[in-house]
Amino acid sequence: MPSARVWKRLLGVEHTVIEQVRYDKDGGILVALVRPTRSRRGRCGACQRRCPGYDQGAGRRRWRTLDLGTVQAFLEADAPRVRCPQHGVVAAAVPWARHGAGFTRAFEDTAAWLATHTSRVAVAELLRVAWRTVGRVCARVAAEQATMIDLLEGLRRIGIDEISYKKGQRYLTVVVDHDRGRLVWAAPGACEATLEQFFDTLGEPRCAKVELVSADAATWVAAVVARRCPAAVRCADPFHVVKWATDALDQVRREVWNTARKGGDTAVARELKGARFALWKNPEDLTRRQRGKLARIAVVNQRLYRAYLLKEELRLVFKVKGPRAVALLEAWLSWARRCRIPAFVALARSVTAYRDTIVASLLQGASNARVESVNTRLRLLTRIAFGFRSTDALIGLAMLSLGGLCPPLPGR
Repeated sequence: MPSARVWKRLLGVEHTVIEQVRYDKDGGILVALVRPTRSRRGRCGACQRRCPGYDQGAGRRRWRTLDLGTVQAFLEADAPRVRCPQHGVVAAAVPWARHGAGFTRAFEDTAAWLATHTSRVAVAELLRVAWRTVGRVCARVAAEQATMIDLLEGLRRIGIDEISYKKGQRYLTVVVDHDRGRLVWAAPGACEATLEQFFDTLGEPRCAKVELVSADAATWVAAVVARRCPAAVRCADPFHVVKWATDALDQVRREVWNTARKGGDTAVARELKGARFALWKNPEDLTRRQRGKLARIAVVNQRLYRAYLLKEELRLVFKVKGPRAVALLEAWLSWARRCRIPAFVALARSVTAYRDTIVASLLQGASNARVESVNTRLRLLTRIAFGFRSTDALIGLAMLSLGGLCPPLPGR
């Protein structure tokens, strides 16, 4: 039999005494009988504090570790309990596994790394575990990593948004660090109470250091930011403002189409119905056919074409940025207020209501682009995480993948 030192390397354990290794022919598994070194015995599983013993628990138990070749491997050891002044009677800590886990650290770190780099089918097949088990592992690994890496340290410019992760109005509130481009916090819900949890975690001293907050026009975000970070510059997200204009344009298109259809002008109605994407797309992305449709609209319906120009003018405001963009915004507001197109008159009122945050975005050059990028990847993770049945597991996977908490592969 190889030496104990070799077995420790093969099994990926530290601060552990290998007493015996045997092969169970009936189960087709390798079992290593182990115990913690003297310095690691008698510690609370939750806080690692030295505590007096309580009893022997439920006797001996096993922890699954990484396979050795094609053979499943387990560690077997006593599982005594200790009495902790803070956590009460809990299972004693073991150096090879996290508290409450049925797997070794090496196994869980490998599972977490694989979950962020490959498909769920591959992870479950390779490790021979259920995908829901991988979700619990991700939550556990992310929680431990978060105690060692402070993602909230040095936050100056943040973006806040909500993302739907399940049918039935189920949302996550996410916070992204603009400077580092990574997810720093996420929690289920999309309301003031949820966002208050983030600022409670951040703490008053660090809240005072936040210089800029970008978000959409959600009132609950604005209310909490105004209370917790009154000195921070609040910036409206240009993407959402332009989307308002696109929605107003589509409203005008539908009105014009319905008028033409009810008036018996079927040819014009058919042309307008097929022009939706030509009106929505950026001019530089239009095909030759779509440019032809726009030219035709300019001839047959000048009201709709003016609505299109209003949308494009507002988009141009956010492409220019700086003081010149502020002047262009004022000119756009003047045009929109007197355009006599109800949808854009209403849009002008909305833009006026959020003018300060829009101007701040133009001057600061800030947007929720990084947040939207994170959200796009988060939507992919929600598809990968399908079957977790737990927001903690989904958030754990997100923090591992997008928050920089993913541990390295064991031994690397």
